Amino acid sequence: MNSEHLLGTLRTIGSFVFSRYALRFRRRERLEAWQARRLRYFIARVIPRSERFKALANDGLHRLPIMDKASLMNDFAGFNTRALSLEQVLPVALQAEQSRDFSPTLGDITVGLSSGTSGAQGVFLVSSVERQRWAGILLARTLPRALLPRLVCPWLAPLRIAFFLRANSRLYTTLASRRIDFAFHDLTLGLAASLERLNQQNPDVLVAPATVLRGLAQAALAGQLTIRPRHILSVAEVLESTDAEVVQQAFGIKPQQIYQASEGFLGYTCEAGTLHLNESHLHIEPQWLDPQRTRFQPIITDFSRRTQLIVRYRLNDILRVASAPCSCGRAERAIAAVEGRADEILWLPRLDGQQLAPLYPDVLRRALLMLGAELEEYEIHQRGLLWQANLRTSGDYHGLCQRLTEALAELCAQQGLQAPSLSFGHWQAPPPQTKRRRLLMLQLPEGLSCVY
Repeated sequence: MNSEHLLGTLRTIGSFVFSRYALRFRRRERLEAWQARRLRYFIARVIPRSERFKALANDGLHRLPIMDKASLMNDFAGFNTRALSLEQVLPVALQAEQSRDFSPTLGDITVGLSSGTSGAQGVFLVSSVERQRWAGILLARTLPRALLPRLVCPWLAPLRIAFFLRANSRLYTTLASRRIDFAFHDLTLGLAASLERLNQQNPDVLVAPATVLRGLAQAALAGQLTIRPRHILSVAEVLESTDAEVVQQAFGIKPQQIYQASEGFLGYTCEAGTLHLNESHLHIEPQWLDPQRTRFQPIITDFSRRTQLIVRYRLNDILRVASAPCSCGRAERAIAAVEGRADEILWLPRLDGQQLAPLYPDVLRRALLMLGAELEEYEIHQRGLLWQANLRTSGDYHGLCQRLTEALAELCAQQGLQAPSLSFGHWQAPPPQTKRRRLLMLQLPEGLSCVY
């Protein structure tokens, strides 16, 4: 092992130990004091290295402008501390996507493409040091205690991880080591191409989007997969209860979640099964969507990053807060669900016709879930007052359309909303590398204002 590789390994181990054992806050005031110290250093010493924040570093966090994907992409060089322009980094990412070889870097910088489900594809940059620290943080936050000996005991078999995603990255392969057998499965090839290799590896940890986990579970129930993973993590998509039930039926364990995006490692599931925001490495400002403060869009500042700066970055996600503190005792904010993106909120006129009110994704999903197993797949796209509902069923299609119409009418009446006009079609499976987006607001009804 050369000195550079040894240093990287030590950095990952140090990050793992520090994140798992030192950054385990039981009191909220201690967590916020830690955040305040890290933010002071970040604002004073890190963000002035970028052109965008050079003149703003003394303003304090809450006086800095809010950014989003559009502003980041419009001034890409200004938002990173290497002054790398989009024209410099985009060819590296595109070449990796086309060749499916994700190993090349730009110096020590990994360049990746986000999947573009928020409406526009983005580019992210991560240095080698950040990759090594990220690997330690991820393992610290997601591995159950029972699997830890596999990382440190040379007489045990290495920990086997199978990872399914549209694109690989050196960010993910940083996990590979003598003690971790890491296997990437390319979703662009389809699930069938991975089954034999997956059986051969027999992973301890299975990581994949929710729809892929469901497909693998169905393959296991059909006798095509013989794996018995001990830990299952859902990434990149909303994990719905129907997916989780099929996965648990097939593998005997409940899938947990990683809340990860190109903007950073945002959240993890604790040992009690609750999703927590990764607030020991992020500062999160909730932008509340309702007066009751049950849902919010997060505005994040990642004070652990040093290359691509994520400062007061408004995510397009909708988070629903947990109604009670988690039994694990962590002070990091507990989240009941990542419901989806803001453009998955559908809007309908109130009964008085004066304003538009939101129909949140989880409320609509629950209503559709009550239709039972006959509704196998669906997607609903809104254009004004017209909803296009594409359905798949092995039963009575026209009867299902009628039942769905009645269920939506009942739901709208309960919510004090006017029911939409419905048009029905047949659901078509998207390409395997495409993230599931069952709900999508394409066009608001005209002439009315939106009021949460």
